[in-house]
Formats: sequence, C-alpha cells, structure tokens
Amino acid sequence: MRSNRAKVRAGVSMAATLPMIVGALALGIPAAHAADTPARDTLAGTKPAWATPKADRGATSDSARVTARVYLAGRDVAGLAAYAKAVSDPASASYGKYLSARQAQARFGATAQQVAAVNSWLTSAGLKVTDVTPHYVAVTGDVAAAEQAFGTQMHDYVKGSRTYRAPAHTASVPASLAEAVLTVTGLDDAPHKATHDDQLPPPGTVFRNAGPFSSYYGSNVASTLPEAYGKKIPYAVKGYTGRQLRAAYGAGTRTGKGVRVAITDAYASPTIAFDAATYAGKHGDAAWRSGQLHQVLPKNYTQTKECGAAGWYGEETLDVEAVHAVAPAADVTYVGAASCYDDDLLDALGKVVDHHLADIVSNSWGDIEADQTPELAAAYDQVFQLGAVEGIGFYFSSGDNGDEVASTGTQQVDTPADSAWVTAVGGTSLAVGRNNTYRWETGWGTEKAVLSADGKSWTDFPGAFTSGAGGGTSRTVAEPTYQKGVVPDSLAKAYGAAGNRVVPDIAAIADPNTGFLVGQTQTLPDGKSQAYDEYRIGGTSLAAPVIAAVQALAQEARGGKLIGFANPVIYARYGSKLYHDVTDDPTGSGLAVARVDFVNGYDATNGLTTSVRSLGKDSSLKAVRGYDDVTGVGTPANGYVESYRRR
Repeated sequence: MRSNRAKVRAGVSMAATLPMIVGALALGIPAAHAADTPARDTLAGTKPAWATPKADRGATSDSARVTARVYLAGRDVAGLAAYAKAVSDPASASYGKYLSARQAQARFGATAQQVAAVNSWLTSAGLKVTDVTPHYVAVTGDVAAAEQAFGTQMHDYVKGSRTYRAPAHTASVPASLAEAVLTVTGLDDAPHKATHDDQLPPPGTVFRNAGPFSSYYGSNVASTLPEAYGKKIPYAVKGYTGRQLRAAYGAGTRTGKGVRVAITDAYASPTIAFDAATYAGKHGDAAWRSGQLHQVLPKNYTQTKECGAAGWYGEETLDVEAVHAVAPAADVTYVGAASCYDDDLLDALGKVVDHHLADIVSNSWGDIEADQTPELAAAYDQVFQLGAVEGIGFYFSSGDNGDEVASTGTQQVDTPADSAWVTAVGGTSLAVGRNNTYRWETGWGTEKAVLSADGKSWTDFPGAFTSGAGGGTSRTVAEPTYQKGVVPDSLAKAYGAAGNRVVPDIAAIADPNTGFLVGQTQTLPDGKSQAYDEYRIGGTSLAAPVIAAVQALAQEARGGKLIGFANPVIYARYGSKLYHDVTDDPTGSGLAVARVDFVNGYDATNGLTTSVRSLGKDSSLKAVRGYDDVTGVGTPANGYVESYRRR
C-alpha cells in the first residue's frame, strides 16, 4: 500500500536536458543558473516540458491568481551536498559527525539578509508574501506581478484533456539573488500531488478477505482446486503478524528501544490510537506506552476530495502498526501533511528535519518519474541533504506497478524513491513457515488467473500482470557513487554511458498475497456504523515501514548511535550473508497461492471469486542473483541487525 504522493502531481514529461539537470541535483549541485542577461539569472527546469508551442493557447489573463514558493538556496549549497556525502560515508573522516538541527540551519540555512532580499524583490514586483519558513518564501498575486518578478510571460497550454498555466520561458531572478534562490515552484498550476501505494486499500465500506487462509505459508493446501506449476498450491496467508516478520528479518531480542521513527503521509486517521492499541493487544505485540505514539498535524487540511483523504487513513494505519510490530519499543511520530500535494508533503518532511523529530523516516508515497520536475527535485533533495547532515535517514517505497508500462505506457521508476539521497525500498513475496521460520522470498510481481466455470482449471494461466514492486533505471538522476561497482552496467547504463541511479536499494515483504494483517476502524456495510476490523494488505507501502523498523533495531544495536543516510553502508555490505539474495523462483519449480475473495469486498452477498496468484512475475523487472531492480541488494537476514554493533 503505497500512498501516491499527489499522483496527479503534474503529468509532466521530461525534456531532453533534464537528465543532466536532475543528475546534477543527485550529486548535490543546485539547479543550474545560466545568466541570460547581465541583470537576470535563469532557474533551469521552471518551464515544464509539456508547455510546447503546439499546446500554447495564448497569454494567461493578467488578473489570474498565482500562488508560488521561492525556495531558498541557503548559505552554501555545494557545501551542504558535500557534507551530507561525507557524514554518510564510512570511509570519510567526517563519518557520523552529525549536526544538530540548529547547527545545520546555522551552517547551511538561508541568512536573514537573504530572506530580506528575497522578500523585498517579491513585494516590489507586486506579490504578497504569505509565509516565510527556513526553506521558502510563499507568495500570492496576479499573473502580471508574477511575470514581472520572474521575468517570463504566462501562457495557457493544453495538457491532456485540460488547460493549465505555465511559464512561456524559463523563469529567472535578479542576478543579485542568484546565490539566495534555489528554485521556484507553483508558476504552473498543473496538479503536483502524490498517491499512496497500498494494495487492496480499504474502500469507504469495510474491506475483508474471504478465506480460506493459511496461518503460515503452506499450512493450508487448496486440495480441491486445480494444480499450478504441476502441484497443489496453498491458500494465501491470512496476514503475517509482527512475530513472523521479526523472525524473518532477524530481529532477535532487539525492540528499537531509544530510537525515534517518523512516518509521513497525508491527513490523519481519527482512530489511529485506538486501532494501534487494539491491534497490538490482539496479536501479541508489546502494548503502546503512554506518549510512545505522537502526531504532528497541520492546522487545516486541504484538497480532501482530490486526494481521497479517507484512503490515506489506511496508509497511516498500516505504517504505524507495521513499525510497532517489528520495533515495538521505538517511539513513533506521525507527521501528517495538509494534503497529498508536493508542497504540503515537503512541509511535512521539513518539520522532521527542522526539529529533528526522528532519526529514521518512513515514507509510503510517491509518483512516477515522468511527473517529476527539476524544481521539485531540487526542493526535495535539499530537505534530504539537510536530514543527512543531522543523521536522519529517509526510506521511500519504490512503487507498486512494476516497470510502470502497464499503468503509464512507459518504463520508468517512481519518485522521490529515485533521489540519490534516500533509501528506496523494493518488495518481495515472503514465505514464513511453521514456528516462524524463514523459508524463502521472491521478487514481488503477481500474475492472476481465475477459476474456470467448471472448477477444473485456471483460465489463461498464469494470467495477466496485476502489480509488483517498482524499480528500474532513472532517466534523470545520475548514478551515485555508492552504487558504482555494485549495480550492473546493464542497468546503470541503460540510458547512457555516464550511468544513472537504479532503484531500489534494499527490500522487504510487499506482496499482498503474502501480506501483513492490519486492524482499522472502518464503516460497516450499512453505511452508518463503524467498527474495528482486520484485513490483509501489502505493497511497498508495507516494505518501507518494515525496513524503517529494522533500521531502528540496528540503531539500538549500535547503542543508539545514529545510522543516518544508510545507502553507503547498505552497499558496502553487498554480497555478504547479511542479506537474503532474493530471486524470482527460489524453489526452481514455480510458485503460486490460491485466493478466495468477496466480490463486493466485505461479505458473500454477491458471491465469491477464486483465483491463482503466481509469484515472482514482476513485469519486465527480474529478481536475479546479486543486485537487481526488484529487490536491490536483497532483504535483511540474520546478523544484519547485530552487524551494526561493529560500526
């Protein structure tokens, strides 16, 4: 279940120059400024690729309203990237020498003089400053004022079936402010939002799995159903619980004591405290301590209809319960964004960094890379770099649509998981056997075929692709140093000899057919009453909090010393026994499970449907020996958590 970060986010396709631009961002270089006149400095990437002459419908009315954010570059953009890299690299003398939030702001944040100069420039153009934060200055005003401030005309452009405003030329700032301004967002008004990637998300009415179930993988064989891959197959598990996941990923006696984990999503479930406590009590997890679960929420919520606010409640519930199930003593802070739009999600991430609310941050949301724009990439990377210098690690789900071809028509990765400054978490199908024993994992990718009318065969077996872990090669982000020598050239150089970032970095359970049991208060079929209920769920929205929780266990193992941005360490251990090296067919004979589902999603009133779900079938992506674009370096094995004691 992975929240789609304002997935309508922009639908922006990338210009040919963007790989170089965003690739530079991945290495910590700010959005390129190229002087177009002696008095102005351009902000690369601020004219979207869809704003073409063919789509141009003429000038936007001068009186139309613009709401924008001018992101502040801070004192030392290059220095921030360099220090973020050094403090995260075990081979560096600066490794682990993290700064406090106050020290990071003092060393790399914008100066009062920079903020004052930006304010003066914007107001002199006729724009009204509505907010000033450590990261940006927000303004509003009419198009005429925005055109004056940013040195470009605004035109209306057709994009798909709608028309949006966008700069007709790349925006610019006065040359005197070139060192103060990182970028500007909001000049185009196409939606910039994310979605959560949770498989089988609960609808408005309660969602339930029908059964029969297995209590552990293979415990209940579907003896009356047709064979698959030459053998009888088990029913899908009812949903793994914390004890099974802790055993699978080598938790041992660690609980995450003394470690702070944050979760960012949009909105906030009104029943999260009750649901989390009820779930823990029913499944043998440690009871929540008083004050162990915190919430940091905005004053107001916006875009509730566009974002499907209630759908995000299930995302928060999954994330909170999964973290607690694997790291039951860790403190959990939920940071809710005011909407699923990028600006609000950036605000939520900024709160974590500005106040160092946690050491490890789980993020189960994102969008396709084609919807990313350079100015937003710059804003996100700045927050991730500030987090790195403070010892904060960000973990992002890699997506639930495999290579994205089936859903978008184009092979691509998801963002912000594509950022070189975050840990992208891929997904697996997990088999936990009797007595909580780890049996195997495959890369998560599902093909579905249904039972024939006579019940004697599966129609069109193995069926069509339904979902799978996101991954692949970025088209815009340069290959980070930590991936070199590990990621095969066939992946890293898929789009050019210089090499690009490949997703994911690490993986954990994600397949909803071998998923996690979640408890949530939902609306009953009568549409009026509500009650606590449970259902199985999956997606890389599950993998991200599971890995975040495992990292909390590892941080406890090293005496509470911060892990920070983990990728350099994760890749330094590549090929060791600390990882399960996941492949698509670990048994060599094909794998599948049987599922029986309610047609209406909650009871048998409208009948049942029976299907077979083949495992390890992730679109064009393949889990193979060594690094792969489904599971990265693999999943944590016994010894992974305790290995951090030596660092």
